[in-house]
Amino acid sequence: MDDDALSLQRARDFRRSSRRSFLIGSALAAVVSTDLAFTRVIQSQREQTRILPLDDEAARARFPNDRWVLFPGYKTSWEEGLWILNSIRPALSRRAQMAVMGYSNRGLDINNVVATMNRYVDNFRLEKLYFYGHSFGGMVAVEVAARLQDRGIPVELVLLDSSPSSRFDVRDQRMFDGVVLLYEAGVRVPISLRGTYELGERIVHKNERTWSQIVDQTLEQVSPLAPSSELIQSESSYIYHFDVSRFSLSLGDTKVVFAGNPDDGVVDYPTARAGWVRGLPDNVVATDYVTAGALPAHASPQWNPGIYQSIVTAVQDAYVPAPGGGGWKRYF
Repeated sequence: MDDDALSLQRARDFRRSSRRSFLIGSALAAVVSTDLAFTRVIQSQREQTRILPLDDEAARARFPNDRWVLFPGYKTSWEEGLWILNSIRPALSRRAQMAVMGYSNRGLDINNVVATMNRYVDNFRLEKLYFYGHSFGGMVAVEVAARLQDRGIPVELVLLDSSPSSRFDVRDQRMFDGVVLLYEAGVRVPISLRGTYELGERIVHKNERTWSQIVDQTLEQVSPLAPSSELIQSESSYIYHFDVSRFSLSLGDTKVVFAGNPDDGVVDYPTARAGWVRGLPDNVVATDYVTAGALPAHASPQWNPGIYQSIVTAVQDAYVPAPGGGGWKRYF
């Protein structure tokens, strides 16, 4: 082949290659653009604190004005909160409809959470409230219950699921040395660094999880559906400054039940259990419910629904009046 023919052949090959590369590149760019747009939509939707319902037709018919509200734990996404709630729905639905408090990705603002809960009560004319505090969410549930009590909206029961009573109940104190100090200094943790930390943290606690759970939970934290780094840092700050004694005289007749696991590697079971009793002596009615056999041992209804359903059923039978009993009413 002479030089001219060779040049023409190379030109045709280049044109075909360029066209193919252009089409592939355009397709990839479209996918990336769509993903980024999808991520932006999700993030913008989650800038507001919202209460997410878990629909149950039978519960809706029986309990139009009663609610179980789940307050999610540390680094728990809206989707995982609904998954947790759905895992214990067979038990919870025997007393009320169900919903999850969705924290804003702008950060945990307890005033905003209380205001959202207050509007929810008004909008649905609720008569009975029960709170499920998942891990750190138990701290939030107790404060929200106390502040609603001040507004004349009593909460019948707060069920604490492996909830720390203070930051000193958290076994890994290193989170406060870094995450909280950075947050309060105005520094936000990039999601890339967070992903590495998430994986390392779960491997350290390998005895509590299967490898499948480690992978699933790590990927959850770096997906568009995950809580923002700002929300996670603000949750850390909330735990760091939480003082249960502030609410010792503010809960009225609210009953508080603590359930946990002596094998918990995240929250120190004995000190948390004692801390709630010491901090809320007039409200804690039971601390002897144990999630024996659960894996992970810390606050894991989504992985161990049978164990948690049994505990919720026992707690309701003991401390929540059966359907047909009278409840408080708010008049408008």
